[in-house]
Amino acid sequence: MALEHANDATFDSMIGNGITLVDFWASWCGPCRMFGPIFESVSNKVGDVKFVKFEIDETNRHAPAKYGIRSIPAILAFKDGELIEARTGLMDEDTLSDWITELKGTN
Repeated sequence: MALEHANDATFDSMIGNGITLVDFWASWCGPCRMFGPIFESVSNKVGDVKFVKFEIDETNRHAPAKYGIRSIPAILAFKDGELIEARTGLMDEDTLSDWITELKGTN
C-alpha cells in the first residue's frame, strides 16, 4: 500500500478506519531520514494497514501536541481513530513488521 501524507487539516480523517500507523518525522532529523525507507518498505508489503507520514513543522503542530510527541521519529498506531500504542526511535524492518503483527492480533 502506498504511503499517504497527512497534515493538521487532514490528520483526523486519515486515522478513522482500521489500523493506521503514523510516522511523525522531520526533514532535519537523521534517525527519521533513516527510518523513512524502512517505513515505506514495510508499507509496500502490508496491504491491510494504512501507513501515514506526518512531517512536523511550523504549520503542523496541532496533532503532535495533541499526542504528546516529544521525540522523533515517533510511530503511533491507531485503530478506528483511537490511539492504541506509540513507539519512538529508529526500528528495523523486522521490528516494525513484528509490531504490526502484534497490533493485528489485538483486533
